[in-house]
Amino acid sequence: MSKESIPLTYRVVMTIAAPIVRWWGRLEVVGAQVLPTSGPAVLIANHDSAWDPLVVGVAAMPRRQVRALAKASLWRAPPLAWVLDRMGQIPIDRGRFDTQALSVAIEALQAGACVGIFPEGTVSRGMPLRPLSGAGRLALSAPGARVVGVSVSGAVDVVRFPKRPRIRVEFFEPADGPPRPGESAVGLTRRTMAEVRARAPFAVPGRQRKAAEFQRLAAEAELARQLP
Repeated sequence: MSKESIPLTYRVVMTIAAPIVRWWGRLEVVGAQVLPTSGPAVLIANHDSAWDPLVVGVAAMPRRQVRALAKASLWRAPPLAWVLDRMGQIPIDRGRFDTQALSVAIEALQAGACVGIFPEGTVSRGMPLRPLSGAGRLALSAPGARVVGVSVSGAVDVVRFPKRPRIRVEFFEPADGPPRPGESAVGLTRRTMAEVRARAPFAVPGRQRKAAEFQRLAAEAELARQLP
């Protein structure tokens, strides 16, 4: 099967981002061969930095265009919306079950696209988040779709100049394989995300002052979880 055609706008954006991610970020990509060059694929990734979608996109080039589900608020700015639409990105309203976004993603997946999703729903800010079932729903909607776990580490350091990041992206097949007969969407999502987080523990984003605030909030949340 031949490689898919990647839109020009997508290529241009990834080319602009590449020096930051590959050179400044000293990007290391592991397991690129796991990512199929064509056919339906669901990428399930952690989300600790606003840079994660670009980092995964750059790491996947030139093998695949990643059609990521991204927060709908990004489409409020018309110029950015124009770019995102031509990159093939999919807007999703966070905090509720967005059936329209899921339908668009399923349609793209069934047409042979590579769809990326961050099941934790938002940037973690160093706090453990419960993954939602959307990733599993996508995978189960297209029998034969390749499920690929994606761990991203080091992207939180992109903005911490002059500290230079060391970004690592690993593509891997879940240890328990593709969806099992009778497996639920949430079960598939959680077992894949458990493997992702084993490779990329929760990390605090932001520069010094903001990172310190996030660390304090994460510590308070952890203490609250431990209280009877």
